[in-house]
Amino acid sequence: MPTERLQKIIAAAGIASRRKAEELITSGLVSVNGQIVTQLGSKADIEHDHIKVNGKLLKGPERPVYLLLNKPKGYVTTVTDPEGRPTVLDLVRGVGARIYPVGRLDYLSEGLLLLTNDGELAQKLMHASSHVAKTYLVKIAGKATEEQIDKLRAGIMLPAERKSLKTAADRVPKVGWKRRSTAVKTAPVLIKLMRDAANPWYEVTLVEGRNRQIRRMFEQIEHHVEKIKRVRYGPLVLDVEPGEFRHLTAQEVAQLKGPARADRLERKAGPSTRPPRRTRAG
Repeated sequence: MPTERLQKIIAAAGIASRRKAEELITSGLVSVNGQIVTQLGSKADIEHDHIKVNGKLLKGPERPVYLLLNKPKGYVTTVTDPEGRPTVLDLVRGVGARIYPVGRLDYLSEGLLLLTNDGELAQKLMHASSHVAKTYLVKIAGKATEEQIDKLRAGIMLPAERKSLKTAADRVPKVGWKRRSTAVKTAPVLIKLMRDAANPWYEVTLVEGRNRQIRRMFEQIEHHVEKIKRVRYGPLVLDVEPGEFRHLTAQEVAQLKGPARADRLERKAGPSTRPPRRTRAG
């Protein structure tokens, strides 16, 4: 096997993320054949070199694991949560590998979430240039006009988000505000009316992954989002019950690893009156 960068070998073994592996190296916690290595960019061969992390011999790479989870509301999409809330990893215990969520669904959102220990694939899918199409069922408060929806379809300006400076312990705001993002215009979005009602349902497909993007988009046309459920991610379709997960098929993994291509989004799509599937919607 050819030599590879140490941080990549450590990440592939499931010990830590690539960034954390770099910290382990620079902290002097990694040795190769008995010699401490602190230089980033150092290389080794997992098959021939004795690599130790924190005194423990490194095993070969973990088998790749790819999971599709139906995330319920009330779970955070992180590995750990400082506030002690349940995380999506609580739902996938016992898979025999250290996996990470790819992208995020916020605490109140639900639906399709991909988890894997394949750092290379995760990085590719989360990169802005990947243009992976993501489809959501969205319920809003009150009827929006077609004119308002057309504004969202064409792309709308999202103002910068700001958050108060607060302590983790008492969560009391400190003096002043901290800028969290800059104003940005969204890319064109595909939106179809799925159920016409006092509080209608829409199918929303986008190729971006900005923080709380759908909620912020509808806020700009003065409609609160009541529920969000992701039902599709690239070639993956949500097909398990809330809180359940399944392993991806070899074909699905191959499709995800295929060349990145942007799904074309029509600027204006005719409305559809087909109701969403009768599952618990988010």
